[in-house]
Amino acid sequence: MRNKNMPSPMTRMVRRMRRSAKRTGNVVLGTLAVGLLKALRLTDPDTMANFAGWFLRTIGPLLQENKLGRANLVAAFPEKSSAEIDTILRGVWDNLGRMGAEFAHLDRLWDYDATNLDGGSRIEISPATIERFVQLLNDGKPALIFAAHLANWELPAVCASTYKIDSAVLYRKPNIAAIDRWLRETRTANMGEMIATDLSAPIKIAEALTRGAQVGMLVDQYYVRGVEVTFFGRRTMANPLLARLARHFNCPIHGVRMIRLPGHRFRGELTEELVPVRDAAGKVDIAGTTQAITTVVEGWIREHPEQWLWLHRRWRPEDEKKA
Repeated sequence: MRNKNMPSPMTRMVRRMRRSAKRTGNVVLGTLAVGLLKALRLTDPDTMANFAGWFLRTIGPLLQENKLGRANLVAAFPEKSSAEIDTILRGVWDNLGRMGAEFAHLDRLWDYDATNLDGGSRIEISPATIERFVQLLNDGKPALIFAAHLANWELPAVCASTYKIDSAVLYRKPNIAAIDRWLRETRTANMGEMIATDLSAPIKIAEALTRGAQVGMLVDQYYVRGVEVTFFGRRTMANPLLARLARHFNCPIHGVRMIRLPGHRFRGELTEELVPVRDAAGKVDIAGTTQAITTVVEGWIREHPEQWLWLHRRWRPEDEKKA
């Protein structure tokens, strides 16, 4: 007699068919996506970025994500008019389109020449940032580097690889295997060690810091199991991993960002060392340091709101109810 709690043979067969169809669909989608990325490498990056920016500026306002982006912007900038919000949103879509087109050309975008910044070099870096960068390289310590989804957020890792810096970058592994393989193959060549955000990530990060590497991660997205922070005056949850690593390894914390400039150019900035918040015992305070990092990121976004990824649920109603 069949156990009532066990699915019937027909149910099991349907489930297997669904799983098989999903795997097949992922293979097809992954093959198409990788083929598209390879095709994009045959195009001129600037021409394609212009087209992609125009394309998303055109269709972005028609998508559901545009409503979410608008709601986020209205809540973050209550003083701005509807027209100002529209302008920022168009910039958000433009930046996202350009970012997508540039993704296939990451190894070709880092073009920094300190002797030729008047239109001949794609990357602009201030003397202050260069000084901090050199000091970071020569202090003999590992370092924790935080970044946000601003402008082209992949470029800082390309910089590290270009100058042969021992670095590791935490990244979110795509669900589709073919895309993940392509990302690891191309990004490892251009960005150094790639650490997927799975159960082994803390061990791999600890190993990288132990050998003296610089470990970078994006810190501006919602994290369900995070610590509470205030972001644009609203309660939300942030990932405390970087602060926890700072407590354990007692190494410097810096922020890095790219700013998109006219003419397909960028400005790279490395912050001064962020002094962690400490508790009464002198240990790094996890919540306080996570808030300090979040405050830096908010300042970046306020300077260039059109270059941040407003199209995700950074605030959740349940967090506001905690007030």
